[in-house]
Amino acid sequence: MIPINAPQIGKEEIEAVTEVLKSGILTHALGAGPMVKKFEEAFAKYAEAKHAIAVNSGTAALHLAMIGAGIKPRDEVILPSFTFVATAEAIIMAGAKPVFVDIDPETYNISPQKIERAITKKTKAIVPVDLYGLPADMQPIREIANKHALLIIEDAAQAHGATYKGKPAGAFADVACWSLYASKNITTGEGGIVTTNNEEIAEKIRIMRSHGEKEKYKSTMLGYNYRMPEIEAAIGSVQLQKLPKFLAKRRQNAMRLTKKLTNTKNLQLPKETKDCKHSWYLYTVRLKNASEKERNKILEELRRKGIGAEAYYVNPIHLMPYYIKFGKYTLPETEKTSKQVFSLPVHPGVTAEQINFIGDTVLHLVG
Repeated sequence: MIPINAPQIGKEEIEAVTEVLKSGILTHALGAGPMVKKFEEAFAKYAEAKHAIAVNSGTAALHLAMIGAGIKPRDEVILPSFTFVATAEAIIMAGAKPVFVDIDPETYNISPQKIERAITKKTKAIVPVDLYGLPADMQPIREIANKHALLIIEDAAQAHGATYKGKPAGAFADVACWSLYASKNITTGEGGIVTTNNEEIAEKIRIMRSHGEKEKYKSTMLGYNYRMPEIEAAIGSVQLQKLPKFLAKRRQNAMRLTKKLTNTKNLQLPKETKDCKHSWYLYTVRLKNASEKERNKILEELRRKGIGAEAYYVNPIHLMPYYIKFGKYTLPETEKTSKQVFSLPVHPGVTAEQINFIGDTVLHLVG
């Protein structure tokens, strides 16, 4: 089976972990061990941000970003429904209400035009998601946020290596949140990181990630156990150095697959805009004018032939049992898209021969 994604771990990561084990420093009471600091400095430089704060998951990053940015109970936060549930989860963990809006059917990202219609007196923030690794259209979102004095908390969990208007993902946001889960473009196994240029937000997040302590045994605010261990940071530092090579291979695979699949009119292929450079975390196609049943049948056939194709976000958040209590939403583009899209492997471990096989197999199935 060609997996949809696979961590690219080499001897360098193993050696880095071994060095941490030999050092005896496996973690730090305040979450700022030597390897964590090294990783944070490197990631901040990569993201062109003043601050990077490493934590133990992408969800922790989102949660701390919400609290650090001052999101409070009874506030409203606007987000897409077509995303992983953690985006909404973090809003609710902060005590706020998620307000779902529809997506652009071409990019699958939040529609800026739909955002402004959802703003109320209670709205405090917008959470654009860089879905599949394609940055959201951040300039109009930034303009809307400025007009209404709203914060932008960008979910860049899938966007390592993506750029918008020549800047790294997250550059147009007040805070950006990244996942370092095993499937991502770079990984620490589990892990996350927050980037921001806001000194006050960064300091709050640093304190909250370790029980609200600025110094040991002296909590100054409510905090959490969200520290990143030294072993994870050591892996992350190596992975970040390899990221350009990983991105080049993902792009090469994506371009090769696109060249293959242009031979069918039955698929909507992923594309970049003039402003957006894709990270190719996932290569997602859309089966035009198809039912969910037809899409699922193709998925089954692909898997039967050894291709680990996946359909992500088949249940939009606003329709999930727990989340329907936050309001009834009509999101036609979201609901239609969730029934038609599926993703194909393009990660660095996929060979040129495998890309050709994937392309030929998809063409045979979709016609």
